[in-house]
Amino acid sequence: MKDNEAFEVLGEIKRMMEKSSRFQAVSGISIIVVGIYACIASVVTGYLLGLNDWLPFLPKVDEIRLNTPSRIRWAVLLAVALFLLSFLTVTLMSYLKAKRHHLRFVVDKRMLQMAFNFLLPLGIGALLCIALIIQGHYGLTSSIMLLFYGLALVNCQHYTYPALRFLGYGEIVLGLIDCFSIHHGLLFWFLGFGVFHILFGILYSLKYDRIK
Repeated sequence: MKDNEAFEVLGEIKRMMEKSSRFQAVSGISIIVVGIYACIASVVTGYLLGLNDWLPFLPKVDEIRLNTPSRIRWAVLLAVALFLLSFLTVTLMSYLKAKRHHLRFVVDKRMLQMAFNFLLPLGIGALLCIALIIQGHYGLTSSIMLLFYGLALVNCQHYTYPALRFLGYGEIVLGLIDCFSIHHGLLFWFLGFGVFHILFGILYSLKYDRIK
């Protein structure tokens, strides 16, 4: 009996240490909001690029019209604006969640490690996309975004809730499918960054946002 009690105590200590070492303040609502941002950005991008085929029930065109400096500039600016807005939203809502649930929200070594593991693959993917756009190769940019974003999520899941890796796996699978699809990059972008975020954010909120 004493041995069982000792194992239970050790197990409880282990669970407490794992809980304290994770960044728990990520808000599920912020994940949903980022998905909504991405859906809106997809519609705006389709308009800016002159696309009318990114949803299956719309007529299909032959190529993306990124053939003017103005369109390239607006597309890049929109992507940067979406990233910054999403980052600010996640940070602010995570801070509010941490304050509400009395969780730690400090820029410590573990948070910096999480940021590095997330931003490293994401930054590499962004530079690769920029290089392809400059050279006029647009076909794989959406799949590269999805793939490297998925890798970034999987890469940093050890520093927060492990369930985050499932969103990463979903983005990777969608990105791989997108590699073999033609003329539907914006649709996959809409699904990966928009719909997947919204669905995962709902499940995440139900499971993790009610911290006691």
